[in-house]
Amino acid sequence: MLEAFIQWLLNLFRGMGYPGIVVLMAVESSILPLPSELVMPPAGYLAAKGEMSFVVAVACGVLGSILGSLANYGLAHWLGRAFFLRLGKYVLITERALDRSERYFAAHGEISTFLGRMLPVVRHLISIPAGIARMHLGRFVVFTGLGALVWCTILTWIGWFIGSREDVILEVLNQEAKRYAGRAVLVALPVLAGIAAVYVWWYRRRAAQDRQG
Repeated sequence: MLEAFIQWLLNLFRGMGYPGIVVLMAVESSILPLPSELVMPPAGYLAAKGEMSFVVAVACGVLGSILGSLANYGLAHWLGRAFFLRLGKYVLITERALDRSERYFAAHGEISTFLGRMLPVVRHLISIPAGIARMHLGRFVVFTGLGALVWCTILTWIGWFIGSREDVILEVLNQEAKRYAGRAVLVALPVLAGIAAVYVWWYRRRAAQDRQG
């Protein structure tokens, strides 16, 4: 099932291409719950296979991240915190998660829009307190873009590494599977022998009781 899902995901990216990365990363950086781990690693895998450009894929991921973050920033700037609290129940944003992102922004200031891109939960919500605080738009775009550049590069590299070392990784997994299978057999044989011995003892005892009865 996992292998089928991975193939479906890769085929989806082949069909959508670079615009798909922009759209999906924009969604990931907005208030909708779409993990970036499902977007950039497949792009990196396809880059390793020569079906995409690593640099262009990362650039599309950064662009999408900025666009999605700007949507959050704008909504927070014009509509305020109450809007997200009312909307949160429809897009899985909890007040606790929003409070966490606000505390992070308050503790670290504007640089949190850079640092927060590497943190789960905070990643796609950090633009909300930035908008509420009316952070300078230019600095917001720069910090968000730099944070997204680091994060997208890491995720894309992971996918590229898997794609470029796929044969080696599969061979290692096969070797590990064989090794643990051998150990399992060594453990299983005595256990099965013990079960068989108990069953034989129980069967003979029951047969003897039946004869006596």
